[in-house]
Amino acid sequence: MKRLSLFALGIALALLGPAAPARAANWPAWRGPLGTGITEETKLPVKWSTTENVKWRVALPESGNSTPIVWGDRIFLTQSVGQQRALWCLARADGRKLWQQEITATLTDVPTHQTNPYCSSSPVTDGERVIVWHGSDGLHCYDLSGKKLWSRDLGGQRHIWGYGSSPMIVGDLCFLNFGPGERNFLVAVNKRTGRTVWQHDEDIGYGKVAPTPDAKAAKNAQTAATYLGSWTTPVIKRIDGREQLLLNWPGRLAAYEPATGKELWACAGLNPLSYTSPIYEGDTVVAMGGFNGSTIAVRAGGSGDITASRRIWQHPRTKQRIGSGVIRDGHIFIHNDPGIAECFELATGKLVWEERLTGAGKSRQNWSSVLLSGDNCYTITQGGDCFVFKASPKFELVAANALGEPSNSSVVASNGELFIRTHAALWCIADQR
Repeated sequence: MKRLSLFALGIALALLGPAAPARAANWPAWRGPLGTGITEETKLPVKWSTTENVKWRVALPESGNSTPIVWGDRIFLTQSVGQQRALWCLARADGRKLWQQEITATLTDVPTHQTNPYCSSSPVTDGERVIVWHGSDGLHCYDLSGKKLWSRDLGGQRHIWGYGSSPMIVGDLCFLNFGPGERNFLVAVNKRTGRTVWQHDEDIGYGKVAPTPDAKAAKNAQTAATYLGSWTTPVIKRIDGREQLLLNWPGRLAAYEPATGKELWACAGLNPLSYTSPIYEGDTVVAMGGFNGSTIAVRAGGSGDITASRRIWQHPRTKQRIGSGVIRDGHIFIHNDPGIAECFELATGKLVWEERLTGAGKSRQNWSSVLLSGDNCYTITQGGDCFVFKASPKFELVAANALGEPSNSSVVASNGELFIRTHAALWCIADQR
């Protein structure tokens, strides 16, 4: 009990942060301090272009889907160059590179999709160390000056579409959803040493098919057995008086005890593919599947299989969802892969509005997750159009800002500035008046 109590205290302190200003200024992880995509900052730029309100732009050597993180006067970004898997540290004042740490990929036959370059995971920091996952090339930890503290070889990660989940730090632990592919597990390592504290293995059935004499049926079954996996970055939420780790698996949403990895409850209803992270408001958690799959809303808590007792609603089939949404004042806001923004009632799942967002870019597809600042939602499409729309039951487009460069990343907020990664550059957007 003493161990769990101390861990719970550490979690609570980590979630609260040292102070509100520091919590607002830093963006230490994928989707921010709590992994929800919500910033406390409200005075952020809403209009910019390739020349207006651009503080600086730094060219990048190759395309990438990861999102930068920010701590104090430093920005951390993962970057792939050929066989090199790198972590960059940049000065937030002007974007100049302060240092980089790289490793050479040892497995050259690891698959990915052409739209998902290597180094697609975002780093995470607690202000003392930065941890980054390079898929088959390991989990690595550095101090803020770039000195390597430890490395872990977690084995090979193989999936036809690559990887994309990001590590998260809470208290003394770093959590990682390793996968997808034949090997899928949720692991917690000590953030100071990299030593495994616990590991939960999940058999998703990747590549497994029953023998059949029918060649066509066998081929279809094999295809279906590879169209599954979880790219979810887990989040922490306090439920029933204790912190719980939430993660989308193929087919279900599950909750775990952070200190031990014990599964507490699960709710079925997701399809076999999930890219998004769980989102929540109050005691309701929403999990979204991808590939035109399902969405579920759950009254979090309980134990065991809570599908029948606590699932609130389910959308069996939806638009393709890769980026994660946000929840504000009882409404869900999401910008889907086809380029359509949607608003749903949290309590009922009822569609309130949907709007196709069209800008100057050639592509309207959207993989970015929503950033929520006050009542403004920020996203960027594959065509490089940055949309700002109201998180409101009535649709209102605030601005459409064209950068003219493709992007699969998400918008980051820190201390009144926005950081946007495209396939060509890292941009710092700030009010220059």
